[in-house]
Amino acid sequence: VLFRSAPTVRSTTIRTVLALAADQKWPTMQMDVKSAFLNGHLKEEVYVEQPPGFEILGSENKVCHL
Repeated sequence: VLFRSAPTVRSTTIRTVLALAADQKWPTMQMDVKSAFLNGHLKEEVYVEQPPGFEILGSENKVCHL
Protein backbone atom coordinates (compact mmCIF):
# COMPACT_ATOMS: atom_id res chain seq x y z
CA VAL A 1 0.00 0.00 0.00
CA LEU A 2 1.59 3.27 -1.09
CA PHE A 3 -0.90 5.70 0.44
CA ARG A 4 -3.16 5.48 3.45
CA SER A 5 -5.63 8.07 4.60
CA ALA A 6 -4.62 9.68 7.86
CA PRO A 7 -7.08 10.29 10.66
CA THR A 8 -7.95 13.96 10.94
CA VAL A 9 -9.72 16.08 13.52
CA ARG A 10 -11.96 19.08 13.05
CA SER A 11 -10.63 22.45 14.13
CA THR A 12 -13.69 22.95 16.37
CA THR A 13 -12.71 19.82 18.30
CA ILE A 14 -9.18 21.13 18.82
CA ARG A 15 -10.49 24.52 19.99
CA THR A 16 -12.92 22.81 22.40
CA VAL A 17 -10.21 20.61 23.92
CA LEU A 18 -7.81 23.57 24.25
CA ALA A 19 -10.53 25.68 25.89
CA LEU A 20 -11.27 22.86 28.33
CA ALA A 21 -7.56 22.47 29.09
CA ALA A 22 -7.21 26.21 29.71
CA ASP A 23 -10.29 26.26 31.95
CA GLN A 24 -9.08 23.28 33.99
CA LYS A 25 -5.45 24.55 33.99
CA TRP A 26 -4.23 21.32 32.39
CA PRO A 27 -0.71 21.42 30.91
CA THR A 28 -0.64 21.36 27.11
CA MET A 29 2.14 20.49 24.68
CA GLN A 30 2.60 20.90 20.95
CA MET A 31 4.13 18.45 18.49
CA ASP A 32 4.97 18.97 14.85
CA VAL A 33 2.79 16.43 13.04
CA LYS A 34 5.13 16.22 10.05
CA SER A 35 7.86 14.83 12.28
CA ALA A 36 5.69 13.03 14.83
CA PHE A 37 6.65 9.65 13.37
CA LEU A 38 10.26 10.29 14.43
CA ASN A 39 9.19 9.74 18.05
CA GLY A 40 7.89 6.22 17.46
CA HIS A 41 9.30 2.85 16.52
CA LEU A 42 9.01 2.04 12.82
CA LYS A 43 8.71 -1.45 11.36
CA GLU A 44 9.16 -0.16 7.82
CA GLU A 45 12.24 1.34 6.23
CA VAL A 46 11.61 5.06 5.68
CA TYR A 47 13.56 7.40 3.42
CA VAL A 48 13.07 11.16 3.20
CA GLU A 49 14.39 13.82 0.84
CA GLN A 50 16.85 16.36 2.16
CA PRO A 51 14.95 19.43 3.42
CA PRO A 52 15.20 22.55 1.23
CA GLY A 53 18.08 24.70 2.37
CA PHE A 54 19.84 21.78 4.08
CA GLU A 55 20.97 19.85 1.01
CA ILE A 56 24.52 18.52 1.11
CA LEU A 57 26.44 20.02 -1.82
CA GLY A 58 27.38 17.30 -4.29
CA SER A 59 24.81 14.92 -2.76
CA GLU A 60 21.56 16.72 -3.59
CA ASN A 61 20.01 13.57 -5.10
CA LYS A 62 20.63 11.41 -2.02
CA VAL A 63 17.94 10.67 0.56
CA CYS A 64 18.03 10.18 4.33
CA HIS A 65 17.31 6.80 5.88
CA LEU A 66 15.43 7.04 9.18
